[in-house]
Amino acid sequence: MRKSAMLLLCLLGSLLSMAQNGGIITGKVTGPDGSPIPGATVKVKGKSKGTVTIEDGTFQLRGLDKATLVISALGYGTQEVEATNGGVVSLTLAKNTKSLEEVVVTAIGVKKEKRELTFSSQEVSGADVTRSKEPNILNGLTGKVSGVQITNASGTPGGSARIVIRGITSILGNDQALIVLDGTPINNDETGGAPDGGAGTNRLSDIDPNIIESINVLKGAAATALYGSAGARGVVLITTKHGTGKPKLDFTSEVSADYAIFPERQYKYAQGDQGVYYDGNTSKTSSSWGPEMDTLTVNGQKVKSYNPLKQFFRTGITTNNSLQLTGGTPTSNYLMSYSYFDQTGTVPKDEYKRHAFFVKYSNDILPNLKSTIQLNYTYGETYKLPEGYGLTSPMVTVMTLPVSWNPLPYEDSTGAQRLYRYSRNNPYWIVDNVLNTSVVNRFIPMATFVYTPFSWLTATERVTADIYSDQQDYHVNTGDIAYGTGYIYNGRLFNRQYNHDFILQAKKQFGDFNTSLLLGDNIQSVYNADSYANGKSLSTPGFYNISNASSVNYYDYYSQTRKVGYYSEADVDWRNTLVLALSGRVDGSSVLKKTYFPYGSAALGYIFSENLPQSWRKTINFAKARVSYAVVGNDNVGAYANTTEWYQASVAGYLNSLTFPYNGSNGFQISSTLGNQNLKNELLSEFEAGLEMKLFDNRVGLEASYFNRKMTDGLVNGAQIAYSTGYTGTTLNSATMTTNGVEALVNVTPVRTRTFSWDMTLNWSKINNKVTGIVPGTNMTDVGFVYAVVGQPWGVLYGSTFDRTASGQLKINASGLPYSTTTGIVGNITPNWTGGIMNTFRYKQLALTVFIDIKKGGQIENTNEYYDYYYGIAKVTENRQDRVVAGISDVTGKANTVSTTAESYYRALSSVTEAQIQNDSYTKLRNVSLSYALRPGSLARTPFRDVTFTLTGKNLIIWHGNFTGGDPETNSWGSGNGSIGNYSYSTPSSRSVDVTLKLGF
Repeated sequence: MRKSAMLLLCLLGSLLSMAQNGGIITGKVTGPDGSPIPGATVKVKGKSKGTVTIEDGTFQLRGLDKATLVISALGYGTQEVEATNGGVVSLTLAKNTKSLEEVVVTAIGVKKEKRELTFSSQEVSGADVTRSKEPNILNGLTGKVSGVQITNASGTPGGSARIVIRGITSILGNDQALIVLDGTPINNDETGGAPDGGAGTNRLSDIDPNIIESINVLKGAAATALYGSAGARGVVLITTKHGTGKPKLDFTSEVSADYAIFPERQYKYAQGDQGVYYDGNTSKTSSSWGPEMDTLTVNGQKVKSYNPLKQFFRTGITTNNSLQLTGGTPTSNYLMSYSYFDQTGTVPKDEYKRHAFFVKYSNDILPNLKSTIQLNYTYGETYKLPEGYGLTSPMVTVMTLPVSWNPLPYEDSTGAQRLYRYSRNNPYWIVDNVLNTSVVNRFIPMATFVYTPFSWLTATERVTADIYSDQQDYHVNTGDIAYGTGYIYNGRLFNRQYNHDFILQAKKQFGDFNTSLLLGDNIQSVYNADSYANGKSLSTPGFYNISNASSVNYYDYYSQTRKVGYYSEADVDWRNTLVLALSGRVDGSSVLKKTYFPYGSAALGYIFSENLPQSWRKTINFAKARVSYAVVGNDNVGAYANTTEWYQASVAGYLNSLTFPYNGSNGFQISSTLGNQNLKNELLSEFEAGLEMKLFDNRVGLEASYFNRKMTDGLVNGAQIAYSTGYTGTTLNSATMTTNGVEALVNVTPVRTRTFSWDMTLNWSKINNKVTGIVPGTNMTDVGFVYAVVGQPWGVLYGSTFDRTASGQLKINASGLPYSTTTGIVGNITPNWTGGIMNTFRYKQLALTVFIDIKKGGQIENTNEYYDYYYGIAKVTENRQDRVVAGISDVTGKANTVSTTAESYYRALSSVTEAQIQNDSYTKLRNVSLSYALRPGSLARTPFRDVTFTLTGKNLIIWHGNFTGGDPETNSWGSGNGSIGNYSYSTPSSRSVDVTLKLGF
C-alpha cells in the first residue's frame, strides 16, 4: 500500500511538473567544507517567490527562465547569484562567525534552525564527547547538560551508566532517556551482570564515540511529543558523521593508565578481638579489633604490615585505536570507521574489549531521490568478577582484609583455600576460580530514502533494525564457600527491534509567513528471547561445561511487543519573529489496552530582539522568550502485563519440594499476579517557559528554562489486591507525581584576540519532585534499595533509625549504647542541585580544557559501613578510646554517664541503617585536556594533513562531604531504578592519565 502511494506521488509530481509554465532552476548550496546546507533560504530578488534547500542542500525553483537569486543560511553569509533556465547553481556560502543561528537535529531526525526552537534542548559536539576519553557515550555527557543526571554503576570495565532527564518520570518503570541514533530509537538495556552481584553493561556502550557528529538532548515534553509513549523520559539524539570533499584518512591512537580510587579504611590495627591478636591461621576472626601494628610482635619478631588494597589492585591499561576514512563528490559521500578498544581493569581478570565497525554511504540516485545506507556492527567481550557483598565477590574481602595477614599464597599444601576467617573466600582464589564472561554481537543497519517531487515537498522512508545477542557464561569452581561443589551459568539473550518511519514534510513561504507541515507514521516491533541453564555439582573441577554439572535447571522466556504511531507537526514563522509550533501523535501499544492514546504539544516562541531599537541590538544581539504545554505518555510495563500468565509448577513442602516435570509428567499453574486488561498509558503533562539571549557581540549567551510537570495514571506493578480474588496482586494505573525545576546554561567568551581565546560554559539545574499517590490504601512501596513514599521526593532511603527522645536526643541503654527499635526515612538520593563548569583556553596551536562537575546534596546508603564498623575497618575506628555516648539514659532518665568501648560502640552503629547514610555531594575535577596541533605549514613536506597530541587527566581531584567510599557517584548494582542509592563494595572508579596521538592524511 505504502509503495503504491509513493509511486502515485511520484507520477503526480511528474505530471504537475510538466504542466507548469516556465523553466526550472536547480542548484545546491554547500558550506566551506563541502557539506550540504539544509534549510538555506533561496529567494528571487525583487519578488516574493522563493524556497528552501532540503537535507542534501539542493533546491528547485519552477516557472523561471532567468533570475537573480539571493541565498542565505543561518550561520552563513548572504550571496547573490545569476541563474538561468536549465542551469545548475552551485554555491558555497562562507561561515558568518557573528551569526547567532545554527541548525540542530530534533525529534524524528528533523533538522531545524535553533533560533526557531520553541522548546528546551542542548547540543554537545562529538568532539566534546570524545575529549572525555570515556568508552561509554553517556559518561562523556556527564555534567555537560543542565537538567541531566548521569551516574556510573562502578569502575569495572564496561560498567553501565544511567541517564535521567529532568528527574524521575515513573514510580516503578524505566526512567532512563530514550536513545535515538540518526532518527531511530535503539536499545539501551543493561545486560551481562554477574548472577552473584555487580552491574552489567548498558548497550549504548556498543556505539563508538568516534563516529558521533553531535548529540542533542531533548528535555521537555514539547520537545519529545512526537515520540508519543516513548517520549516522556526525554530523548538523547545522536547524529553520526558523514563524509565530504576529498578523501581523508584519520588515525587516532590513545593509551591511558587507570589508578583505583580507594575507599577510606584504617591501617593501624591488627586482626583480633577486644585488643587480642588473631594470626588468621591458628586463630580466625573477621574482625580487626586487635592490637596496634606498631607494637605487635610474635616470638620477638615484629609482625609485618600489609596494604590489602595496593596489594590486590593493579594499574589498569586502556588502549583505543581508530581508523576513519571519509570523502565525497557533489552527488555522494562516504564514511568508513573501525576502532578497537581494549581496557584492562584495576581488578585482576577484569577486561573489556570492543571492535566497532561503521559504514555510511549517501548517494543521489536521481536528482530528486537521495539515499543513505549505513551499518554499525560491534563485537564486545567483557570479563569481570562479581561485585558487592556476595560470597563470590572478592571486593568485600579485599576491602576488609586485616593488615596483619598476608593472603598469599591463597592455597595451602593440600590445595585448600587459605582463609583468615570463616565463610568468606580468599580474594585471590576467586580471581583464578570465578569469572563472568559476556560476548555481545550487535548489528544496527539503517536505510533512508529522501524523495523530493517538488521543491516544497519531501518524502522520507526510513527502515532500521537493531539486533544484538549476549552470550553470558559464569562459573564458580569447586571449593567455593557458597557453591562447595561448583556452579555454572549459561545465559543466552537475543533482542531484535525493527523500526519504520514514513514522513512527508512540506515547507512553503506565504508572504511574511514561513510554514512547515510534517506528517508521519511509525511501526516498531520488538522481540526478546532470554534463556539460561544453571548447573551445580561439577564432576571435574575446573571444567566449565554444563555437561559437567550433575544437576541442571533450564529456563526459557520470550516476548514480542508492537507499537504503531501516527504523528504530525506544524510550524508557522511570522517575519522571523513569532513562531507557533503544534505537534500531535496517536499511539497504539500492544502492552496496553488495545486502543490508541493521543499526545500533543503547543508552543510559542517570540524573538523579541527583532523588535528592539537598533541601538539596543548592538548589545542584545538575540533574545527569545518561549512557552509551551505538552502531554506525552509512557507505556512503562513489560510484555503481557495485561494477561495472567501460566508457569511451570513447583510445590514447596516442609521437608522436600516438588518440581515439575515429575515422573515424566509436566505441570503448570497460573500466576498469582492478575493481568489487567484495562491498562492504559502513564500521562505526563508539562508546562515550560524559557528565555534565550545572546549579548555583547555574541560573547555572552544565556538559556534558562522553568518547567512544571504532573504525572497521572502511573503504572504500578504488583499492586496488592484482596486475596479473596484468588490473586495477590495486579498492575494498576494509580500513581501520581509532580516535578518542577529550573535549568540554566551560560556561555561566555571573556577574552578573544587573534591568537588567544577563553571560552567558559556553565550549566546549573535544580529539580524538585514529590510522590502524591501510589495505590489506594498504600503510602509507600519499595523500588529496590530506595522507596517511593507519598508526600516525599521519589528515592527515599528507608530503614532502622536510632531511638530518640521527644527533643531528638539519642536514647542510651544500660550498656551505654544507642539502639534502634524504630524504622523511618533516613535520607533521599535526590540532589539539591547539579552543575558544571567548562573552561577552554586556546593559544595558537595549543588548547587547554578544564571541566569541573558538581553535585550538591542527596544521600546514599554506604553499606560498607555496616561491615566496616563491625569489623573495625572503618577509618573512624582508629580512635579506640573508651567513650561516653551523648544521650539520655533509659535507666536514669538523665544524661548518660556509662562508658563503653569503641568496639561495642561501633558494633552498635553497624546494625542501624541511619548510621550508614552519608552525603554524596561532590565537586570533581572530572577532566583536564591539553592538546597541541602542529602548524599546517610545518607539515607541508610530510604526508600528514594534521598531527595533534593530547594529554588528558580524568577524576584528578574529588572533593566530597562525609562519604567514606572512593567515589560517591557510584551505584553498585547497576543502572536500573531498583539498583540505585546503594554503595556496597563496588569496583573502585579510577583516576586516569591518557595520551592521544591523531594523524590526518
